[in-house]
Amino acid sequence: MDRQRLLIILSLIVIVPIGFLTKYYQGPAQDWLNNSLGGFFYEIFWCLVFAFIFLKTGSLKIAIWVFIITCALEFLQLWHPPFLQIIRATFVGKTVLGTSFTWTDFPYYLAGSFAGFLWLKGIKNLVKKGES
Repeated sequence: MDRQRLLIILSLIVIVPIGFLTKYYQGPAQDWLNNSLGGFFYEIFWCLVFAFIFLKTGSLKIAIWVFIITCALEFLQLWHPPFLQIIRATFVGKTVLGTSFTWTDFPYYLAGSFAGFLWLKGIKNLVKKGES
């Protein structure tokens, strides 16, 4: 396995538990952490996943596509056909597709995509330094 993919896997090992913690946290600012901040980590997660799959694709291109796709998924939450409701009733469906539309998620998606872009650039810089 090349160094870039290894760093992406290590990053996923860090970001996934953080993302789930925001969904299941109970305490001060619980609503904000459970319903808003999780979108920030969701974007970083998807940037890392797509970078792992499309290793040669630029970080900016990945971040932009992740932002576009997750915004489309947010709008998809306005649509409630039976087949989507069945999918959303599962843990994976609820986690990936979401259950309710809210405009306030978009700034977190934007910030998370930008953070994902920076994260991927950081990984690429570490790989370059290691090659020198």
